[in-house]
Amino acid sequence: MLRGSIVPLVTPFRDGGVDDHALRGLIEFQIESGSHGVSVCGTTGEPTSLSPEEREHVIELAVRAANGRVPVLAGTGSVNYEETVRFTRFAERVGADAVLVIAPYYVRPTQWALYEYFRRVASQVELPLVIYNIPGRTAVNVEPETMARLRRDCPNVIGVKEANQNFLQVSLDLAACGRDFNVYSGIETLCFPMLALGGAGHVSATGNVMPREVAQLYDLCEAGRWSEARDLHYYLLEINEALFVETNPVPVKTALALMGRISPEVRPPLGEMLPENRERLVAVLEKYGLLRSSAVGG
Repeated sequence: MLRGSIVPLVTPFRDGGVDDHALRGLIEFQIESGSHGVSVCGTTGEPTSLSPEEREHVIELAVRAANGRVPVLAGTGSVNYEETVRFTRFAERVGADAVLVIAPYYVRPTQWALYEYFRRVASQVELPLVIYNIPGRTAVNVEPETMARLRRDCPNVIGVKEANQNFLQVSLDLAACGRDFNVYSGIETLCFPMLALGGAGHVSATGNVMPREVAQLYDLCEAGRWSEARDLHYYLLEINEALFVETNPVPVKTALALMGRISPEVRPPLGEMLPENRERLVAVLEKYGLLRSSAVGG
């Protein structure tokens, strides 16, 4: 079962290419820190900046590095149907545990078209499929009724990652699809309240930087230790906000670089942080004790 803190990893670059060594290191960091799984090639992994060959390479590398110790959720969605099928089949072939398929962005399909799209993708594989609903980036919302139809008609559609500012939708998803449908938070500040509603876990970019604490948030809720989990929610609030002071994953990559784990490289159209935002991020990282002593001025 895919539950808990499934951390959406950045794709580290060095000198313009994918940094395999750094990516393996990030996966080890997650496993050692108690994360319940990892995800690659989601929004935080800059999938639209990767060539098709690079994207497949990252998925396969993650599967091999995890080596069955934690599940790998592979982001395989694209605005192009044939490309989505290609990546989804590839993920199944190399041993990913599940796939994360984003609603097609930019084109704004109808609910019927969304249903047909996800149904057709799901029919191509036996792997569990998680719908990725992020209206702020795709300009379309996958409505709860559409998810319910997909769950009814596609046995391998197991859940949804809700990166949705409309928190009401979480309850509507569970009501329409069944309380055993796996709803994962894709918004950092909603991880705790979503667990309280019956969510299956979270896919939180903050887990790149503070994996132990983000995993512990799920563990505390699962154990019924709600007061401690609520305290941890508020403890994480400032870092959650700081990591989104600019477009994800730029602050997360900057933070990981300041922690000495990767190069801060991103690919255009993303760029390095504005000085004032970087200064704010540094101050927050210092507050949480995350900085290398030599990294502040770098």
